[in-house]
Amino acid sequence: MKGWMGKFRALALFGFLTLVLSGCGKENLSALTPKGYGSKAALNLINISLGVMIFVFVVVMVIYAIVIVRFRKKKGQEGYIPPQTEGNKALEVIWTVIPIILLVIIAIPTVAITFDLADESAADESINVNVTGNQFWWHFNYEGEEIQTSQDLYIPTGEKVYLNMKTSDVLHSFWVPALSGKMDLHPENENTMYIQADEEGVYDGKCAEFCGTSHSLMDFKVIAVSPEEYDQWVEDMQNVDPEAQPETADAQEGQELFEENSCIGCHAIGASPAATGPNLTNFGDRTTLAGVEEHTKDNIVEWIMDPESVKPGNKMTDANYEVNQEEAEKIAEYLLQLQPSDITPESAETNE
Repeated sequence: MKGWMGKFRALALFGFLTLVLSGCGKENLSALTPKGYGSKAALNLINISLGVMIFVFVVVMVIYAIVIVRFRKKKGQEGYIPPQTEGNKALEVIWTVIPIILLVIIAIPTVAITFDLADESAADESINVNVTGNQFWWHFNYEGEEIQTSQDLYIPTGEKVYLNMKTSDVLHSFWVPALSGKMDLHPENENTMYIQADEEGVYDGKCAEFCGTSHSLMDFKVIAVSPEEYDQWVEDMQNVDPEAQPETADAQEGQELFEENSCIGCHAIGASPAATGPNLTNFGDRTTLAGVEEHTKDNIVEWIMDPESVKPGNKMTDANYEVNQEEAEKIAEYLLQLQPSDITPESAETNE
């Protein structure tokens, strides 16, 4: 009896923890709180599958209970064997047909939604962004707009945005749980999907394919703003002057150090493509550093001085530059002044 009580308590504790922990996490990093067409379609499929599984479970448990009660061994039935039903064609047909029907119920909406989400017929009239996955960051090139960004993807609400995705190295997988499902990135063939946000806000994205040491740190953000704000953001990004001089003296020295240490060779500012590092055009508008750290001057300095301690395995670890603490602080001051637009993640969150 004591053994059973211990098991019951452990099971009750496990169930309680499951219930409590199910409420943890971020609102905009969950497929169960959809904010876009793709995620809502995926949740509908989850609900259909869950409904079918609950139905099957209930039916099986009811039959199981009936059999236990009705056909349990009674007094005077020692050695009694009830009539057997093997070879009953009617039952065999029922046991075969019912699962087929249940699978069809799940398969029809699954196939329909799969083809719907893969539909590219509206791509020519929509925003197209070329997405490149790298170890361990994301690059976004807006087709026809002469805009390139990294880590933060800006989109307008209520519109389809087509993402044409490839990887520059190993396999990656693009996933914004609150907006749509996953899409794998390959080095040779290009995969396309679209996302659509119904509400303004900042949506967290993840790499969903193990890609190396810092796979779990390969985060990014999708910033959904109103169509009017998006148009303003596009105009602001297109008018960026990569050679514009910062306002403060420290930032001006930081700009010179940035160029002297050949940082510009890997990190572009403006529409010019970067060979190996993230685009820094709107670096000062970001809310996270390297996708995971709080976007503060101290953390930026730490990143410049020792990037390996923040994101192991990143390519900047082997970059050929040497700066001291004071120089790193001036470079950080310069980077924080790269704020070409008033349309930022904070403004998107304010409008949620």
